[in-house]
Amino acid sequence: MSDNASNSPAIKRPDFFSIDNGDKAALPFADAEYHNRLAGLRARMAARDIPAVLFTSMHNIAYYSGFLYCAFGRPYACIVTADQCVTISANIDFGQPWRRCIGENVIYTDWQRNNYWRAVKHVLGNVTTVGVEDDHLTLAQRGLLAEFLGNPQIVDMSGDCMQQRMVKSAAEIALITEGARVCDIGGAAIRDAIKVGAREIDVAMAGRDAMELEIARAFPDAEYRDTWVWFQSGINTDGAHNPVTARAIESGDILSLNTFPMISGYYTALERTLFAESVDDASLGYWNTNVAAHELGLSLIKPGVSCADVCAEINTLFAEADCLQYRSFGYGHSFGVLSHYYGREAGLEIREDIDTVLEPGMVVSIEPMLTIPEGAPGAGGYREHDILVVTETGATNITGFPYGPDHNVVG
Repeated sequence: MSDNASNSPAIKRPDFFSIDNGDKAALPFADAEYHNRLAGLRARMAARDIPAVLFTSMHNIAYYSGFLYCAFGRPYACIVTADQCVTISANIDFGQPWRRCIGENVIYTDWQRNNYWRAVKHVLGNVTTVGVEDDHLTLAQRGLLAEFLGNPQIVDMSGDCMQQRMVKSAAEIALITEGARVCDIGGAAIRDAIKVGAREIDVAMAGRDAMELEIARAFPDAEYRDTWVWFQSGINTDGAHNPVTARAIESGDILSLNTFPMISGYYTALERTLFAESVDDASLGYWNTNVAAHELGLSLIKPGVSCADVCAEINTLFAEADCLQYRSFGYGHSFGVLSHYYGREAGLEIREDIDTVLEPGMVVSIEPMLTIPEGAPGAGGYREHDILVVTETGATNITGFPYGPDHNVVG
């Protein structure tokens, strides 16, 4: 090191700072949508006498601010008070979080440990009560919150926020409907790519590429990330979330098509059972039973019906067909800001232990699945999946890709 370098003055390193780098970008929704969401949240905060909420999850930060972060091991936040919505982001992102959020942004640096919490303290000030997400905030971070904020009363707001997110706005339903349309495009590309000898990965890439191209066409102002496909064959169909492999399709294989376009943090899905070239009698029997359960579920989605009641009726159908023992999970779930690595509206799943009553504006799937163990006649996983928007009088199915043996024996 030269003498000049060693004698140079130390760089002043801030703990945090703000910068408006460029212009605000177009968010997934109009400003009014975010203001309505924040107004709903603030009403819940006022009802519980909570002056500030510190969000740490990807789904709630995106829902209230528009900014979908990439953690890579770093903490992020969105702080909402009666008159502020401020995102807290890492310096590695620089100006992008400010451009992609509805409110203001504070950037924390890594010059010293826990600058994140110093930035949070700067925004929150001397609050005596703060709302958090108990289902996301780790024990380690909860301890630092208490240390840096002076041990305030900590109140869980995750349930309140989930309840708000479960009923979608018209703008959200429009985006989800577009996502379902993109699912169908991916499904068609996958179906066209299926042939004996093709690898799962090759078929999956065809579906993913088709969806990403369509998302880029339909949403020119969006950020593009996270769209994916699970295409499974043979024994790999036994789990709904089994990853893609290089297994080659064989004649007579059961196949599972699963398309998942991601549009600005919003997830949609299409799932279909198919067979390569032919389907044997045992497999056809299970497939038809699962299709019957799927159609029953579709017919049951309407306002005033509970998730548990829908589950009970599908259970009865499977029990009468001596197939209930092959059911592997619940029969559907909510949609919105979620993906396979963040977000979940656990209060709106089609399961025995969920008594939530369906109401207009909710968006749910019907997705029964039977898994027959390897070695038994008809072995494999049978799964169909449609998305429904609950209306004032019933439900609208926004999935268009055909299902069942009449359409999906390929080759």
